[in-house]
Amino acid sequence: MAVQEARQYGEHATACAGCAHCGRTGHRRAVAAFLARRDDLAAGHGVPAAVAHSPVAARQWVSDELAQSARAVTAHGREAGPARLDLIRRGTLRTVWGAVLALLLAQALTAVEAGWTGARTAGLCTALALAALLSAAAHTHRARGGLLAPLTGEDNRLSTTRTVAASWLLLLSFSLLFLTVRLLPLRSPAGTGTGTGAAVTVTAPAATAFDLARAAGLLTALALVAAVTVTARLVVTAGIAAGRLQKVRADRPRAADLLCDDSGRACLADVQYLLVSGAVLALAAVGLAHDPDRLPGVPWSLVLLLGVSAAWHLAAKCAEGVRPTIHSVVRSREAGDLDAPIRTGDDIEIRGRGFVPPGAGAPVPLTRLVVRIGPVHAHVPLVPVPGGFANPTDTALTVPLPADVEPGRVEVSVVTAAGVETNRVTIDVVD
Repeated sequence: MAVQEARQYGEHATACAGCAHCGRTGHRRAVAAFLARRDDLAAGHGVPAAVAHSPVAARQWVSDELAQSARAVTAHGREAGPARLDLIRRGTLRTVWGAVLALLLAQALTAVEAGWTGARTAGLCTALALAALLSAAAHTHRARGGLLAPLTGEDNRLSTTRTVAASWLLLLSFSLLFLTVRLLPLRSPAGTGTGTGAAVTVTAPAATAFDLARAAGLLTALALVAAVTVTARLVVTAGIAAGRLQKVRADRPRAADLLCDDSGRACLADVQYLLVSGAVLALAAVGLAHDPDRLPGVPWSLVLLLGVSAAWHLAAKCAEGVRPTIHSVVRSREAGDLDAPIRTGDDIEIRGRGFVPPGAGAPVPLTRLVVRIGPVHAHVPLVPVPGGFANPTDTALTVPLPADVEPGRVEVSVVTAAGVETNRVTIDVVD
């Protein structure tokens, strides 16, 4: 029965390839199967009798079995990727047009008492125009998630700095387009101004609407967040080039990326920057709604607050990351073993830091962890425990010394999942 159900599910998944529902269902089933397999192997179940007598062989078999299961999970996630991105694109477009509908309903409700005004018409026309432009941009980048494409970094995570800068740019674009629509009826009829039958624009209201002194705070805030975006990009690039910052590509962008670091933990610097920027942006939008005849003014006190928040965010960017480093290499000793030098076939324990970069705790990135022992490249075996892995960890990893390593002085280094190599430590291998 189970085989028949699996065959029917496979036929259904093939028939509707690209279906978001089938893709998510297949990925969830693959993840559940991997977790169940990991917990079974951690409990010692399912190991073949042919390798169970040898701890080294059993550990290697378990590691290979988990790596193969993890690759199946990744394959299912890759198949579900396009459908998931299309679902995100549709969701962002529904959000954009839902905001337009909410604006229309709010204007209709507030116009019951005050009546319909030109500002309401200009606001609705501006919202429709921006929604159409954003829809066109989403269609152009539909293969990368639509509107999320310019907000996603090279590591396939949503960027906090890009999102904040895009929000301020959207507010400025809305304000300029809104005031432009507001000024269109101010053109005087042909022949009433100077010149021969030419239409003349009344410039006094335009000068008031685009008053530079009033808009200085808004422009400064936009320049500030744009500078933060560029500077953060330069800091990350310099950190990657120096090997201090390790970036592992995420499987997909998530909304939590705006508030969390690469490992998924909440980041205070990102949270405060997003909250402060959002609060100042909301106050500027309220200012435009309160006085729709001029660009919104941002008080210099709020600009200063935004500057302090941006400085905090950049300082945290400069301080994050750690270069992977080996502190020591020792012989791994089991209970009851005698103290002895490192010999071929022994397990060595490498102690240090930065072996598992943020975001590389998944099984597939862990399988890319390699120890260079002289001329031999040894892959680090995965040792499962309930709920995770005991080996490798960020501060220590254990690997058997390959038989191809010749006795003598041998250099040891670690190559992480991000492709960064640690310093080299020399050990003595005896016969």
